[in-house]
Amino acid sequence: MWYTAVAAGSFRRYATYQMATVAGVFTNTVFGFIIAFTYLALWHERPHLGGYDQAQALTFVWTGQALLTVAALMGGGLDELQERIRSGDIAVDLYRPADLQLWWLSADLGRAGLQLLGRGVAPMAVGALAFPLALPGDPLIWGCFLLSVLCGVVVSFALRYLVALASFWLLDGSGLALISGLGGMFFSGMLLPLRVFPGGLGEVARLLPWAAVLQTPADVLVGALRGGALVRGLVFQVAWAVGLLALGRLVQSAATRKVVVHGG
Repeated sequence: MWYTAVAAGSFRRYATYQMATVAGVFTNTVFGFIIAFTYLALWHERPHLGGYDQAQALTFVWTGQALLTVAALMGGGLDELQERIRSGDIAVDLYRPADLQLWWLSADLGRAGLQLLGRGVAPMAVGALAFPLALPGDPLIWGCFLLSVLCGVVVSFALRYLVALASFWLLDGSGLALISGLGGMFFSGMLLPLRVFPGGLGEVARLLPWAAVLQTPADVLVGALRGGALVRGLVFQVAWAVGLLALGRLVQSAATRKVVVHGG
């Protein structure tokens, strides 16, 4: 119940930024149109590129825009944790009768839930009205998609948590966060579906944890993963989530064994 309250509080906190949400929906929608028309031109020249037909490719575009802030594909979401580590306020958090990782995971899930409703649904709805999308009619597929999104958010959190913990050793972790955000944008499929990547680069990219954040949920939604492939996709996400969370706990343990407050 403790962590449920943290998630609910985080949801309410982000819900107060109504104008920011409206501005974000507008930005995501505009970029969605720009990328969609780019994809239309590309798939006109190369039909079935990456195994997608045109409708699936357009669905991938709008899924990416819908999940951009939900899964924090450009980073962020844990900036406050980085600042608390830098300022030394993290020492207060460590005295709380709550697990540090679970606390911030709960807060991030609350943030993601608000972003899904606020900045996820609207761009996808606009995209569905403006373009012929390959959206499933089977409620079970939608359920698997939402489960995949949840797994992707957890993987994203685990990656960003590791970056935030690096601030225990770095005077300023913003540079590492920027590099991580750029890497996440490229290797998640946000710029171009990983199925389009050539040869060995594509094979490696599809095995990296960032693929679990966007590529896998998008493939579930467009029907590229079905049956056994769908199960393997979800297992892939869960494996990365568990592995990265475990790694985060090890790094957290090493970082908090001897806390050094920057500046004194």
